[in-house]
Amino acid sequence: MEQLLSQIERWVLWLPVAFGLGCASYLAMPREPLLWPLLMAGAASLSVLVWANRYRSSLFIPCALLLALSAGMVTAKLRTIQVAAPLISQGTSMPRTVEGYVVDVLSPGASGGRIMVAPVYVEGLEPGQTPLRLRVTVQDVMATPPGSAIRLRAILNAPPSPASPGAYDFARRAYYDGIGGSGFTLGAPRQILLDAPPLRLGTVMAINSLRWRVSRYLLEVMGEANGAVAAAMVSGHEAWLQPKQVDDMRAAGLAHILSISGLHMAIVGGFAFFAVRVLIAAVPGLALRVNGKKLAAMIGLVAVLLYLGLSGAPAPAVRAAITASLAFLAILLDRRALTLHGLAIAALIVLMIEPEAIADPGFQMSFAATAALVALAESWTRPAREINAPWFIRMVQVVTTGLVASLVVSAVAGLATGPFAIQHFNRVATYGLIANMITEPLTGFVIMPGLALGAVLAPLGLGAPILVASGWGISALSALSAWFAALPAAMITIPSAPALALPVAFVGLLWICLWRGRLRWLGVPAALAVSLWPRPPMPDVWIAADGANGAYRQGAQAVLVQTDAKRFGADLWARRRGLTVDERPQFLCERKVCRSPQEATVALSLWQGRKAPDQVQWQLLCSRTEVVIVRADAAVPSTCQAQMVFTARDLAKSGSIELWRGPQGWRWLEAERLRGHRPWTAQW
Repeated sequence: MEQLLSQIERWVLWLPVAFGLGCASYLAMPREPLLWPLLMAGAASLSVLVWANRYRSSLFIPCALLLALSAGMVTAKLRTIQVAAPLISQGTSMPRTVEGYVVDVLSPGASGGRIMVAPVYVEGLEPGQTPLRLRVTVQDVMATPPGSAIRLRAILNAPPSPASPGAYDFARRAYYDGIGGSGFTLGAPRQILLDAPPLRLGTVMAINSLRWRVSRYLLEVMGEANGAVAAAMVSGHEAWLQPKQVDDMRAAGLAHILSISGLHMAIVGGFAFFAVRVLIAAVPGLALRVNGKKLAAMIGLVAVLLYLGLSGAPAPAVRAAITASLAFLAILLDRRALTLHGLAIAALIVLMIEPEAIADPGFQMSFAATAALVALAESWTRPAREINAPWFIRMVQVVTTGLVASLVVSAVAGLATGPFAIQHFNRVATYGLIANMITEPLTGFVIMPGLALGAVLAPLGLGAPILVASGWGISALSALSAWFAALPAAMITIPSAPALALPVAFVGLLWICLWRGRLRWLGVPAALAVSLWPRPPMPDVWIAADGANGAYRQGAQAVLVQTDAKRFGADLWARRRGLTVDERPQFLCERKVCRSPQEATVALSLWQGRKAPDQVQWQLLCSRTEVVIVRADAAVPSTCQAQMVFTARDLAKSGSIELWRGPQGWRWLEAERLRGHRPWTAQW
């Protein structure tokens, strides 16, 4: 009872948790719910809460949490209605002419650089059918800077469905981002003249154009290798990053440095805050007349907002900016800057604006890490210091305390984000803790402050020397990343747990952070759910959603039909199941027919042509074959003796497929069946 009474003041911390569970419950529904039942459930919850408050019932807290849950579901539904926009239909393979504005240059994909286009004309589509945004792969992003008006020929399709059943749904993310189609260009885009864009679109393009020019300036001053990293850290543009740079950072556990998130906001805002405080303290007359702490908080708040605009306001940066802004506002209002209550308010604000963020790995990892660190700060006891100790003893104490704090902070943040890294990315950087401990001073005291100060002084012509010095820090960071990446077993692949394991781990982690007292450790088994939950049997066969690629499992390896193309989905599937990809081409391909080798564990064949195979080709496909994949829309002849045959028509309904062979025959799992009938799915 004493433990329960001690939590009375902290129950409000669970309101964002309940709200987030409501958002997640809405996204997990197999069918799109109607709005009115959700509103009625919310009204009923509110009525019960009013009754509980009036009669001082002990059910008040459960009723409040239930209302927050209902509010999360209603908010998510309203957000889905708000962002509804036309989508490119499935199965369109003919080139289309597209005219529109380049809104931004995106991070490169597996096939090359990508741009975001706001189309004003798409061949074959009426204005009411034209998507708000298109994501297009182009040959040269340098020729299409933000703000350009272009005409291009492209093959457009609906946003891609999950690479395997239960994997991350890119189409859902695209739906909420207003992206109604994706594709690739045929030839280089051409510059054209278009009417002036709407004010809002023009403002966004002007900001993105400024970000682009800042990025180009960084490359000119710092060189291509260092400038690419600097551009990613300052403006969010990753167009110049080389694959090896990204791979090394990922293997070293430092990839989070490349994406603008809480670390960058904390460094920029903290640097501005402490710099202003030091400057004010250095002027005695000013220090006596000005509240240095509050003025520094105001400057820090402005720095965070300016950096948010310069970064392009990606979702992780927005969440980090809200958290940092609340911290500075707390200082201005004479409150503690970092508390779990402030974090709860930040989480609630983010989820009210973007309820779909609850399913985003960036949201989950950033708030889990922040909650863990704030909870650590609440329970951290500062060591006692001797009053008259010699300076060298005090120096040793400071250094020792700093090293211990750095080790504990890195360990806690790593443990908090570990379940999400395993479940979403299936990668664990073995030396990530050590690498982050070593590089944190470099990033926090050299690179980011130098980039921030250099960018501010650049218009005055004084930024180049500072940026060059910051580039030396980036060179050291890259060298350390490459060294850690080259160590034995630097990156370990772990298969994903069943979908239920991650929510259980999330709630367990939050229990540890939010509960006060020894009972908090009851959440440890739940927090370890992703690591401890038994993995399901590995599938024997995988089929891509478009039928262009497939694979069978040979022990702990995935043997692909195509090893030199269509790799993105195959790599995601293999990692998710804990498999390594066999890079050797093993399938025997002839006249658009690819067959697995005789020693394969599964007799698999694939038809690569867009037209239906003829009788002879069908015979070759089905001869001594268990599973047949036909990329074309074709009728399966009765003479085909294969056990399982999937054509383009089947895959259009099923999406990607996993198959298991058992004593009773084959069983399979379809991606579209798990996704259900939602506005962002093929079955909608």
